Amino acid sequence: MAEKPTLADYPLAETAPDRIRGGRGKALDDLTMEAVLAGDVTVEDLRITAEALAAQAAIARAAGRPTLAENFERGAELVAVPQDLIMETYDMLRPGRVRDRRALMERAELFRRDYGAEEIARFIETAAEFYHRRGLVSD
Repeated sequence: MAEKPTLADYPLAETAPDRIRGGRGKALDDLTMEAVLAGDVTVEDLRITAEALAAQAAIARAAGRPTLAENFERGAELVAVPQDLIMETYDMLRPGRVRDRRALMERAELFRRDYGAEEIARFIETAAEFYHRRGLVSD
Protein backbone atom coordinates (compact mmCIF):
# COMPACT_ATOMS: atom_id res chain seq x y z
CA MET A 1 0.00 0.00 0.00
CA ALA A 2 1.60 3.17 -1.18
CA GLU A 3 -0.23 5.74 0.89
CA LYS A 4 -0.99 5.45 4.58
CA PRO A 5 -4.64 4.52 5.16
CA THR A 6 -6.86 6.88 7.10
CA LEU A 7 -9.99 6.38 9.15
CA ALA A 8 -12.03 7.07 6.01
CA ASP A 9 -10.53 3.90 4.48
CA TYR A 10 -12.22 1.63 7.03
CA PRO A 11 -13.12 -1.10 6.20
CA LEU A 12 -10.37 -1.58 3.63
CA ALA A 13 -12.04 -4.56 1.96
CA GLU A 14 -14.94 -2.31 1.02
CA THR A 15 -13.31 1.07 0.48
CA ALA A 16 -10.04 0.01 -1.15
CA PRO A 17 -10.13 -3.66 -2.19
CA ASP A 18 -7.58 -2.93 -4.92
CA ARG A 19 -5.03 -2.00 -2.22
CA ILE A 20 -5.27 -5.36 -0.45
CA ARG A 21 -2.94 -8.11 -1.67
CA GLY A 22 -2.50 -11.70 -0.54
CA GLY A 23 0.77 -13.46 0.15
CA ARG A 24 1.41 -14.12 -3.57
CA GLY A 25 0.37 -10.63 -4.63
CA LYS A 26 -3.18 -11.41 -5.79
CA ALA A 27 -5.67 -8.60 -5.30
CA LEU A 28 -8.72 -9.19 -3.13
CA ASP A 29 -10.92 -8.97 -6.22
CA ASP A 30 -8.98 -11.91 -7.72
CA LEU A 31 -10.08 -14.21 -4.90
CA THR A 32 -13.28 -15.49 -6.44
CA MET A 33 -15.05 -18.83 -6.25
CA GLU A 34 -14.24 -19.37 -9.90
CA ALA A 35 -10.53 -18.85 -9.20
CA VAL A 36 -10.69 -21.28 -6.27
CA LEU A 37 -12.44 -23.92 -8.39
CA ALA A 38 -9.88 -23.43 -11.17
CA GLY A 39 -7.06 -23.99 -8.68
CA ASP A 40 -5.72 -20.46 -9.10
CA VAL A 41 -6.07 -19.59 -5.40
CA THR A 42 -3.91 -21.18 -2.72
CA VAL A 43 -3.87 -20.86 1.05
CA GLU A 44 -1.02 -18.38 0.67
CA ASP A 45 -3.39 -16.07 -1.23
CA LEU A 46 -5.73 -16.06 1.78
CA ARG A 47 -3.13 -15.33 4.46
CA ILE A 48 -3.00 -11.83 5.81
CA THR A 49 0.13 -9.88 4.97
CA ALA A 50 2.29 -7.64 7.10
CA GLU A 51 1.23 -4.74 4.85
CA ALA A 52 -2.47 -5.38 5.49
CA LEU A 53 -1.88 -5.52 9.24
CA ALA A 54 0.15 -2.31 9.08
CA ALA A 55 -2.74 -0.67 7.22
CA GLN A 56 -5.16 -1.85 9.91
CA ALA A 57 -2.77 -0.43 12.52
CA ALA A 58 -2.78 2.96 10.79
CA ILE A 59 -6.57 2.99 10.74
CA ALA A 60 -6.77 1.97 14.41
CA ARG A 61 -4.32 4.71 15.36
CA ALA A 62 -6.31 7.27 13.36
CA ALA A 63 -9.44 6.13 15.21
CA GLY A 64 -7.75 6.85 18.55
CA ARG A 65 -7.18 3.15 19.36
CA PRO A 66 -3.40 3.02 20.04
CA THR A 67 -3.49 -0.31 21.89
CA LEU A 68 -5.31 -1.98 19.01
CA ALA A 69 -2.80 -0.40 16.61
CA GLU A 70 0.09 -1.84 18.62
CA ASN A 71 -1.52 -5.30 18.47
CA PHE A 72 -1.81 -5.04 14.68
CA GLU A 73 1.82 -3.92 14.47
CA ARG A 74 2.98 -6.89 16.54
CA GLY A 75 0.85 -9.13 14.35
CA ALA A 76 2.55 -7.72 11.27
CA GLU A 77 5.90 -8.72 12.74
CA LEU A 78 4.66 -12.27 13.28
CA VAL A 79 3.57 -12.90 9.69
CA ALA A 80 7.06 -14.12 8.69
CA VAL A 81 7.60 -16.20 11.85
CA PRO A 82 6.98 -19.96 11.58
CA GLN A 83 3.82 -21.09 13.35
CA ASP A 84 5.64 -23.66 15.49
CA LEU A 85 7.99 -20.96 16.84
CA ILE A 86 5.02 -18.73 17.67
CA MET A 87 3.27 -21.54 19.54
CA GLU A 88 6.43 -22.56 21.39
CA THR A 89 6.97 -18.95 22.46
CA TYR A 90 3.34 -18.63 23.52
CA ASP A 91 3.82 -21.68 25.72
CA MET A 92 7.02 -20.21 27.17
CA LEU A 93 5.14 -17.03 28.11
CA ARG A 94 2.60 -18.90 30.19
CA PRO A 95 3.50 -18.28 33.85
CA GLY A 96 5.50 -21.12 35.33
CA ARG A 97 6.54 -22.67 32.00
CA VAL A 98 10.13 -21.42 32.10
CA ARG A 99 12.26 -21.28 35.22
CA ASP A 100 14.74 -18.55 34.38
CA ARG A 101 14.54 -15.16 32.79
CA ARG A 102 17.48 -15.95 30.50
CA ALA A 103 15.37 -18.34 28.38
CA LEU A 104 12.86 -15.59 27.66
CA MET A 105 15.58 -13.03 26.96
CA GLU A 106 17.21 -15.44 24.50
CA ARG A 107 13.86 -15.97 22.80
CA ALA A 108 13.40 -12.20 22.53
CA GLU A 109 16.83 -11.93 20.91
CA LEU A 110 15.94 -14.69 18.42
CA PHE A 111 12.84 -12.75 17.31
CA ARG A 112 14.84 -9.55 17.02
CA ARG A 113 17.82 -11.09 15.20
CA ASP A 114 16.17 -13.65 12.91
CA TYR A 115 12.86 -11.95 12.10
CA GLY A 116 13.41 -8.24 12.78
CA ALA A 117 10.50 -8.45 15.21
CA GLU A 118 11.50 -5.61 17.51
CA GLU A 119 8.07 -5.08 19.09
CA ILE A 120 7.63 -8.79 19.80
CA ALA A 121 11.13 -8.92 21.30
CA ARG A 122 10.29 -6.00 23.59
CA PHE A 123 7.02 -7.68 24.55
CA ILE A 124 8.87 -10.88 25.57
CA GLU A 125 11.52 -8.88 27.46
CA THR A 126 8.81 -7.00 29.34
CA ALA A 127 7.15 -10.29 30.27
CA ALA A 128 10.52 -11.66 31.45
CA GLU A 129 11.10 -8.63 33.66
CA PHE A 130 7.57 -8.75 35.05
CA TYR A 131 7.85 -12.50 35.78
CA HIS A 132 11.19 -11.87 37.50
CA ARG A 133 9.77 -9.13 39.73
CA ARG A 134 6.86 -11.42 40.64
CA GLY A 135 9.22 -14.28 41.48
CA LEU A 136 7.93 -16.50 38.66
CA VAL A 137 11.41 -16.84 37.09
CA SER A 138 14.93 -16.64 38.45
CA ASP A 139 17.92 -14.90 36.90
